[in-house]
Amino acid sequence: MNFQLLADKALQGIIPEREEMKAVLNAPDEQIPELVSAAFKVRHHYFGKRVQIHMLQNAKSGLCPEDCHYCSQSSVSEAPIDRYPFLSKEKLLEGARRAKEAGAVRYCIVNSGRGPTNKEIQDIAEAVREIREKVGINICCSLGLMDEEKARTLKEAGVGRINHNLNTSREHHGEIVTTHTYDDRVGTVENVKSAGVGTCSGGIIGMGESEDDIINLALTLRAMDVESIPVNFLHSIPKTPFATKKQLTPQKCLKTLCLFRFVNPNKEIRVAGGREVNLRSLQPLSLYPANSIFVNGYLTTPGQEASDAHRMIEDLGFELDRPAAI
Repeated sequence: MNFQLLADKALQGIIPEREEMKAVLNAPDEQIPELVSAAFKVRHHYFGKRVQIHMLQNAKSGLCPEDCHYCSQSSVSEAPIDRYPFLSKEKLLEGARRAKEAGAVRYCIVNSGRGPTNKEIQDIAEAVREIREKVGINICCSLGLMDEEKARTLKEAGVGRINHNLNTSREHHGEIVTTHTYDDRVGTVENVKSAGVGTCSGGIIGMGESEDDIINLALTLRAMDVESIPVNFLHSIPKTPFATKKQLTPQKCLKTLCLFRFVNPNKEIRVAGGREVNLRSLQPLSLYPANSIFVNGYLTTPGQEASDAHRMIEDLGFELDRPAAI
């Protein structure tokens, strides 16, 4: 198909037909240059050549009662990861300083568990106030299931965005976790919106989902008007239930990113977890459909160093999107 016409439709705000979306996911590998070029046309219209860098801080590791099959921190994982309670305010401040030094536009505080306790919300709010005052960096929190009151408390402390991934389609959700429902996740995103906080929600590709599942996730995120969409690619971690799931190729990852750009043309799309192990040498091409990346590792796995990411962005002729002073 003519992918440039699909880009034109995206720029007009027209949702692709399902057949067109499947054509993107099934594009012959030799058409990837044409596909990526079309996705870049949309990306460039809204974001130019700017690339945002984000950095994660695992504020509490492991100790989670949920049975998310993909996660090394879940109750069903036997992966040999570091397990520790909630970090001190001083350590969160140190992480914020490292994020700013790395050129990150946003510092993402992540907490394992079903959802934050009232004490954790208060501790995070206190840390955020100090980070905003002493470091001056945008803050995102990813803390699990959350009601509107807790989201509002974080907003008042200075949190600008809250992440809660849908992870997959409603139809596939029961295959990846059973200890909470899809509606639990949707409800948290809606609570965040109701509290007036910026929304961040995406998914993980490579968990045995169908093409329709990928399409349904992209459409759901559009319908929910999510501002920032992290697209993760499963990093199969030994001693987790999904340890042997390795169905992704660099080409499939690129096609998926292009699909998300056509469906959500004016949203921030971030190449997130698993970028390095799944895209491998094709990582630079991911920034033609996407406009955002993580650096310096993920929650329990390593990632591309900030200096290498800066070099990749420069070599592409792109530019680092630095935030205005806070």
